Amino acid sequence: MELEFRLKKNQTIDKGLQEEINKEKTHWREVLLRIFSLVTTLAKQNLAFRGTNEKLGQINNGNFLSFIESFGDFDPVMREHIRRVKGGEIHYHYLSHTIQDELIVMLGSEVKSMIIKKIQEAKYFLVILDCTLDKSHKEQMSLIIRCVDVSMAKTQVEEFFVTFLEVADKSGEGLFELLCSTLVGLNLSIDDVRGQGYDNGSNMKGKHKGVQKRLLDINSRAFYTPCGCHSLNLALSDMAKSSSKAIAFFGIIQRIYCLFSSSSNRWELFKQMVGGLTLKSLSETRWESRVESVRAIRFQAPKIRDALDYLAENCDDPGARSDAEALTTSKTHGIGGFEFLFGMVIWYDLLFAVNAVSKIMQSEHIDIDNAIVQLKGLVSFLKNYRETGFEKAKAEAKIIAESMDIEPDFSRIIKRKKHFDEAVERDDESEMLSEEEKFKIDYFLRIVDQAIVSLQIRFEQFEEYEKTFGFLFDLHKLKSATDDSLKAKCINLESSLKHGANSDIDGYHLYLEIKILRNVLPSEIKKAVEVLDFLRRFEGHGYPNTWIAYRVMLTIPISAASAERSFPS
Repeated sequence: MELEFRLKKNQTIDKGLQEEINKEKTHWREVLLRIFSLVTTLAKQNLAFRGTNEKLGQINNGNFLSFIESFGDFDPVMREHIRRVKGGEIHYHYLSHTIQDELIVMLGSEVKSMIIKKIQEAKYFLVILDCTLDKSHKEQMSLIIRCVDVSMAKTQVEEFFVTFLEVADKSGEGLFELLCSTLVGLNLSIDDVRGQGYDNGSNMKGKHKGVQKRLLDINSRAFYTPCGCHSLNLALSDMAKSSSKAIAFFGIIQRIYCLFSSSSNRWELFKQMVGGLTLKSLSETRWESRVESVRAIRFQAPKIRDALDYLAENCDDPGARSDAEALTTSKTHGIGGFEFLFGMVIWYDLLFAVNAVSKIMQSEHIDIDNAIVQLKGLVSFLKNYRETGFEKAKAEAKIIAESMDIEPDFSRIIKRKKHFDEAVERDDESEMLSEEEKFKIDYFLRIVDQAIVSLQIRFEQFEEYEKTFGFLFDLHKLKSATDDSLKAKCINLESSLKHGANSDIDGYHLYLEIKILRNVLPSEIKKAVEVLDFLRRFEGHGYPNTWIAYRVMLTIPISAASAERSFPS
């Protein structure tokens, strides 16, 4: 009875020892809590952990140990821990690189488990893949999964980075097998894939042996979506390659940048004489970013010409001096000609328009309906620019030319090439084609027509999806659609979401549900994701087909830019 009493009152003979044990437990819990917090912060900010050594109190011991030392200046728990480590009182201090790596893996595994749980709850998901070389020149692939997250209080369309994968076989078959094995390892069913988004590489998008074809063979509901931003890049690339004059134009832009950037003295001269917008190098992969390269010259051409003149007269480097003189005086290979200024205005207008649409399409929450509106607007702009842009660009180029004392016209007259089947008695005057007309036909019209054609071809897939899901995106059209039209679209959607004998929805029941739903939807609901929030009130009951249709629709992306952004810069 006395022992029982002492145990209840903590009055046993080893009371002092137990207090010391509990005190030590509390100390280590507090130490580990701070170490976990520091590891989380460094990982979240993408900061390096280690330096050239792993000892407290020494220079270059890395961010992790430096912050531990900083904690010790203010926090009594870490101050005591550091004292024990430095005094050799303890052997296990939990500050080594092994522990750091173990904690990173533990935290990463926990985050990944939470992400996979969200994806499993969402059921339907889309995979986004992109590949690049890492620092060790090994091909790595980023896996992004997009789904409708219904685990939060408010429904959200999320794109989760899942993992990096080392690629041994870059063929369509090799990438597809790697994707399948990864999904199996993550406990995700490939039958639940409702979309796939890649760049325009043949091993990814190939219609015969690419990843998209192999996935569609086993799951026809895995809708393929080309990356909208990458397609815009390729459209711009098509435009630039369609004309030799355009190729020469961008060559001049890059030569100007290289001339000033290759020397710190010349770069300083540029800042002193030009200031304002700095020169930018041309990017081979992000064509829409070239608007920044053109902008610096478009709005500072007179000052840049003055800086080039100064280099041509005063530069000590003979090569740079010759380049500067050629760039400032040549009418065909420099900024001294009206043709270059004319092309500069045209390209800036086109690049600015494409860049604006590209930025919108990189938004995480843009949907197919809005993307198509943006693309149609861009095509409409290009068609209008084709009719009126030449004269407007010519007027702007003349203003710039006059400020630079450049003759604002095309002086030479050339003979138009006669085709073999043309009449011999053709009037000689009609055979004469001015330089301005030739510039318009061979340069302006060629690149604008190429832009229109490329955009229409590359975005045909979005129009197909709009035909399939468009009636669900636009709630105004949904409410105003006739019963026959609505029924036909619901049946068509059932067919699109069918694989074998199974379909995600029943088209006729979807039609009946929407007929009721469109009459009870509150007027303040304007977006598709808000419809899901409304349906969640009924927990999927009453509108099960509508609930599934909207979730599948919102998994389809416009851009695969999130995969590219996942790579370290």
